[in-house]
Amino acid sequence: MDRFFLYDDLEDTQTRFVSFMGDNQRYDLVITQSNRFYGKILVLDMQMNRFAIIGSDDLDEPGYLEHVYKRPADEAQELRDYLHELV
Repeated sequence: MDRFFLYDDLEDTQTRFVSFMGDNQRYDLVITQSNRFYGKILVLDMQMNRFAIIGSDDLDEPGYLEHVYKRPADEAQELRDYLHELV
């Protein structure tokens, strides 16, 4: 079978593994920075098995983190507060 690749690129990235406690929840994140995301970061939530490419505009979008990471508002706000420090 012949494969039709849209792209197959190899790129150096910076990856950060972060674990911290919020008021009621522990967060285990993998944060990857790459030129591919146009200034945004790839954030993997290892506990919820969810990920998203996030920039400051996404953090300011009401309900976005709650939806993407399937977290209640208080947990999403803790995550939002931390991610604002990175973007």
